[in-house]
Amino acid sequence: MSAAGHPAPRLQDIILPTALPSPALSASPSRDRAVLLVASAGCAMTVLDANVVGVVLPAIARDLNASFADIEWVISAYVLCFAAMLLPAGSIADRYGRKRVFKLGILAFAATSLFCGLAPSATVLYLARAGQGLSAAFLLAPALAVIGNAFHQPEARNRAWAAWGGVMGLTMVLAPLLGGLIGSLLGWRWAFNINLPICVILYLAACGCIDESREPDNRPLDTVGILFFTGSMFSATWLLIVGPAIGWRSPAVAIVAVLGLLCLSAFLRSQSRNPHPLVELGLFRSKPFVGAVIAMFAYASTAQVMASVLPMYLQNARGQTVLMAGASMLPFALAMLVFPHVGRRLSARLDSRGVLSIGLAVVAIGNLLMILATRQASGYPLIGSMAILGMGGGLLNGETQKAIMSTLPHGRSGMASGISTTSRFTGILLGFSGFGAVLASSIHHYAEAATQRAGLHVAASYYDQVIAGDLDRAMAAYSPAVAAVLMPIARDSYAVGFASAFALAAAMAAACALAVQLLMRDARPAR
Repeated sequence: MSAAGHPAPRLQDIILPTALPSPALSASPSRDRAVLLVASAGCAMTVLDANVVGVVLPAIARDLNASFADIEWVISAYVLCFAAMLLPAGSIADRYGRKRVFKLGILAFAATSLFCGLAPSATVLYLARAGQGLSAAFLLAPALAVIGNAFHQPEARNRAWAAWGGVMGLTMVLAPLLGGLIGSLLGWRWAFNINLPICVILYLAACGCIDESREPDNRPLDTVGILFFTGSMFSATWLLIVGPAIGWRSPAVAIVAVLGLLCLSAFLRSQSRNPHPLVELGLFRSKPFVGAVIAMFAYASTAQVMASVLPMYLQNARGQTVLMAGASMLPFALAMLVFPHVGRRLSARLDSRGVLSIGLAVVAIGNLLMILATRQASGYPLIGSMAILGMGGGLLNGETQKAIMSTLPHGRSGMASGISTTSRFTGILLGFSGFGAVLASSIHHYAEAATQRAGLHVAASYYDQVIAGDLDRAMAAYSPAVAAVLMPIARDSYAVGFASAFALAAAMAAACALAVQLLMRDARPAR
């Protein structure tokens, strides 16, 4: 509830709408299953696209002669716009009709996917990716509401959400392998073009099996809060991506940092004064709630983000093909799929504080083992490290949401769900950008020192192309004898850079595990 006593539109309202299901939907189990399949497929497309693109990033860099900052924006633009528009998309779907908005989301996703597939440059690509992130929000939010509206009885709804979770988990497992196959057989552009026929089928299915539904008690949306929050997140992302390239002492860095702080300050001020806030700041007086939110942020920024980070390491540091990289992601992806079930069994013996602390500790260990794996030529340490990292992520995946929801009274469930989702996407966004900043700086420093030790004088473009992962172009300007020396330096610099990024992730996961232990010490299940 807001300060005025009226609930604002939050993610729980998107997922669990109050409108009763239509008789047509309730009367036909086969139609209910069709609705579940179509809506789940729409949600899966948003996850599939993000993870498939992570596998083909090095190919994009090579083909478009993109800088490392450009490559970071390909991921970050999508996540930023997706996160910023998720709540507005849910409110718009409630107001104008979930089926209508879902269909528009499908069309927009198809159009922006086409723009991505046809992009002639990196700039056009990441601008198209921003549009794709916006359209993804208009896919996910109404799709979740459609499922909630179709399955009103508790038992049927629980089965529906379990099936939805299975579809999403299977998508995460198959996405890296699918990305590897697409990149190897068809090229990176088909990572986007493949969405077009899927969207056509999905649109026709939505027209045939989904009935229209609306929210009878539509609530106002905190547009000002969304704008200020997006501005602060964009500023932080820009600093982490562009800062290493132009130098941290650049006037542009100072200006954007000030603008970001002003946006953050304005956001906090607006939330304290708005009767329908996006975030109720008073909730953060609860230490257990803060601990659970920290766990969600840490899970997203140190484990879930690796779905985009690891394929770059596998291809650029270990020299794997895009197909091999996709297949090599399976230990991580399978562990992420299986270990939420282990976490549920563990939660029967431990409270959320214990499960979250163990999960974060395992993530920290997995990242530390990844550092050791970067120094080993054998693939077995890498497989084990990725599996352990996925195990920790899997333990956290289900428990983080549960912990956040359980630390607040049921009347705050909508707000808790919204904060949970915001924490997840913010963690992915800042985690990817932050690791990218560490990676770029470490690669440049190591490569520069190594070439100087070898007595080689190379152009500045060599370092830029190595950081971007475009190793073939980096070597093209040199004789075979010189390139034979520069290529090992490039791969070693990538290994060193990723070791630094994994060290940062390990330290962050360990620190957050300690914070969870301290903050959630007195946690009691809310009623």
